[in-house]
Amino acid sequence: MIKKLVLTISLFFILVALKSNLLAVPAGKTITWEGGGQGQVTFEGDEHAEKGYKCDSCHPSLFQMKKGSAKIILVSHTNGQYCGACHNGKTAFSTDNPKKCHECHKTGEKHRNNKNKDKDKHHD
Repeated sequence: MIKKLVLTISLFFILVALKSNLLAVPAGKTITWEGGGQGQVTFEGDEHAEKGYKCDSCHPSLFQMKKGSAKIILVSHTNGQYCGACHNGKTAFSTDNPKKCHECHKTGEKHRNNKNKDKDKHHD
């Protein structure tokens, strides 16, 4: 009985420890890029993990594990590379739609209030 309890508790802690390693970017973690002239791009691990993506969904097939190894430019997206592999209008919103740039490219107050989607929307 005690062995089962110890095993169950140990397994629980192992799974909790591994959970953050299995997600796209561990919960609460972000990766940022300068984003050229369009504003900083922040990859939110939570947003992708909530949709079921894990590290191996993109690494190493789309992105190397070393930050800065990808030179992401607009043509990369339209050619289906990097983010454009999923952000193609089928799996996720398309990078071809200029009205969606603000979904990833954030500046100033818009980035800090990312969770408030209505505040982030452009009204062109």
